[in-house]
Amino acid sequence: MRVVVADDAVLIRSGLIRLLEEFDFEVVAEVGDGDSLVSAMVDHRPDVSVVDVRMPPSFTDEGLKAAVAARERVPGSPVLILSQYVEVSYAEDLLADARGAVGYLLKDRVVDVDQFIDGLRRVAAGGTVFDPQVVAQLMVRRRGNDPLATLTAREREVLGLMAEGHSNQAIARKLVVSGGAVEKHVRSIFAKLGLYVEDTDHHRRVRAVLTYLRS
Repeated sequence: MRVVVADDAVLIRSGLIRLLEEFDFEVVAEVGDGDSLVSAMVDHRPDVSVVDVRMPPSFTDEGLKAAVAARERVPGSPVLILSQYVEVSYAEDLLADARGAVGYLLKDRVVDVDQFIDGLRRVAAGGTVFDPQVVAQLMVRRRGNDPLATLTAREREVLGLMAEGHSNQAIARKLVVSGGAVEKHVRSIFAKLGLYVEDTDHHRRVRAVLTYLRS
């Protein structure tokens, strides 16, 4: 799997590259600023890009802006954002094109290597992986005309765990219910959100999560 890594801190970037190479990812470009990120994503068309939010010159949102700009030029290009902080407006910008293939994780919570690698692969496959703190703050900003109003409390809980990137089996373990119960909740979520069977389960799952995060 081909990866672009964007982080202005050389030590962090080097460590991330070594980690990815241990898991047989091919790092096709490493960059330290937003303009270089856009060029790398457009030139290399990577399977996924790992991007720090804050990069030169102002160290505010250059990484996120560059990722959004690159996705405009290469629609749907998968991006996993890493940040020190929960930046809700940045997350909303990343979700704005409703294409999926996005993730937003907090750096100090990425302590489980296998979980991080799994999240990266999910994003590369077109899925979504959001840190629980990001999900929680997006929900606080929920707007009117909520498309999720018909969901039960349990269905919202299941959908929230889907947004964090958990599989049905992992959701069942967290909620201490059977896998069949989770599947019933997921089917009900799809039906209530109008995500019909002509779409693949993967596509419906991504669309359900995007509805949850963007509503």
